[in-house]
Amino acid sequence: NAWLHRFEIFELSELTQGSCFLAGHRQIDQLFESSMNALLPLRRVFQILLPAQLRALRPFGARPHPCRRKHRPGGVGGGGFGAAGEEGGRRIRLHRSRGQHILTNPRALDAIVRKAGVLPGDTVLEVGPGTGNLTVRLLQSARRVVTVEIDPRMVDAVRGRAAEWGLGDRLEVIHGDALKVEFPKFDLCVANIPYGISSPLVAKILFDGGAPRRCFRSATLLLQKEFARRLVARPGDSEFNRLAMNVSLVATVELLMGVSKRDFVPTPRVDSSLVRIQPKPELTPVDLHEWWALTRVCFGQKNKTLGAIFKQRRKVEELFRRARADGSSSKLLINGVGTRGGDLGFGEIDGDHDGGVGGGCDCDCDDERARDGDEEDAEEVRLFKEKMVGILEGGGFLEKRPTKLSKDDVLCLLSLFNEAGIHFH
Repeated sequence: NAWLHRFEIFELSELTQGSCFLAGHRQIDQLFESSMNALLPLRRVFQILLPAQLRALRPFGARPHPCRRKHRPGGVGGGGFGAAGEEGGRRIRLHRSRGQHILTNPRALDAIVRKAGVLPGDTVLEVGPGTGNLTVRLLQSARRVVTVEIDPRMVDAVRGRAAEWGLGDRLEVIHGDALKVEFPKFDLCVANIPYGISSPLVAKILFDGGAPRRCFRSATLLLQKEFARRLVARPGDSEFNRLAMNVSLVATVELLMGVSKRDFVPTPRVDSSLVRIQPKPELTPVDLHEWWALTRVCFGQKNKTLGAIFKQRRKVEELFRRARADGSSSKLLINGVGTRGGDLGFGEIDGDHDGGVGGGCDCDCDDERARDGDEEDAEEVRLFKEKMVGILEGGGFLEKRPTKLSKDDVLCLLSLFNEAGIHFH
């Protein structure tokens, strides 16, 4: 049973007429003999297969038994991977460069579905289903599964897997780029996310257009271990960053379990972690664009004190110009969180690099740019700088570092700036 389950073929209790055993393997022969008395009364019929025929039974991506592992030409070379399984009579070449790593460990797959808390009436969104190893498990537990897949070969594979299990009527496949297509309404998101799009995809799951997405229960995501650790970092941790701060505004994140890189085909370079992201039921009213801009300024140099960050000439001059022209901007509150119109860029929640107040590098080499616009009155800029320093000092933020700030600290800081007529864009 253990050897069979390793290949995800069948449990003994699920064997039906026409089920197969592999002949010639000691464990299988012993299993067959010991189970004969229990199986014969059920009038099962078993077919004896040669080892070469085993591939037709294994799910896509399952590894061969260690004793039978052989070198296959054209494996990893050339950026692809000849997968150790077949779909529709043809092999699918997997590409590491596209983040195509198929999870094949049945225990890990079962654990993901279990920890996701899928209910019989749920609609589940799965991004990047690959060949359907996780999809078929979700289909068995949920009312409906909607998958988004960009690779046409995988689209055919996952549809074929669902049809083989008689679950095709519960599956909807959207062929397209997950970062560009519009997500349907869903109760849960459960996915093994390609490493390269983790940050923008988390942003898209959490935000619908320019406002927080609040109509789903949770997102259970398998992510690169390093990214997951950054996502769950807390204020004061060495890994606390802008990503964790921005996500904490609208959701809570929990680390569920680790998954070894050896459980994937082809094997990635790093391990993975499973996290659960749950939207917060109540949100603090805040202009998202201002929040995004403030965290970009602060975490661009997260190891400096806020006093040192906001004394830099570039920031002082840009904030001064923004404060003087702020009367023309209007705000809109959506679901308790404000935006200034327009969609948020899906890369906006991550990145500890500093893009300045309105984008671009943060340095003191902006003399040419300053000459192109109106000359700022030096005295007014100096007074404005003193005003900002006074705000930081009065709120007790002057000597604090961004990595030590909580979400409430940043909300308080933004409120103090806004009350003084200083806004971020």
